[in-house]
Amino acid sequence: MHSCFHISLPSKNLEETIRYYKEDLGLEIGRTTEDWADVNLFGNQITFVTTMSYEFQYPFYSLENNEIPTFHFGVVLEQEEWEDMYDRINRWSIDTIIKTTFFEDKNGEQNSFFVQDPNNYFIEFKTFKRENEIFI
Repeated sequence: MHSCFHISLPSKNLEETIRYYKEDLGLEIGRTTEDWADVNLFGNQITFVTTMSYEFQYPFYSLENNEIPTFHFGVVLEQEEWEDMYDRINRWSIDTIIKTTFFEDKNGEQNSFFVQDPNNYFIEFKTFKRENEIFI
């Protein structure tokens, strides 16, 4: 077994969340019950748990003249996978935000874009110009 990331998040509507991650993003849905579902985010596990209501507010911050959601999660992909995901999402979404290059010509140069799921979570998809600079 390889190491992977796991996060559990509240879900406003589990059925809509499953549909979004499976059909819109093309991701695999794992174990499910009527109260929760696992999503395979490129080998990382997100568990969405039904909750009656919750309020989760977060501000944005500025990064190189772009407004970025302070709370977000995402995945680092190979360039080809990143382009495929961007193309897939842009076939159905007009709400894709911030497709840009950060840290251009610097350590950690990366292409990035964000989408928002049915629970209002922001998901970042990014790819690095040089893989060895993910943490530099």
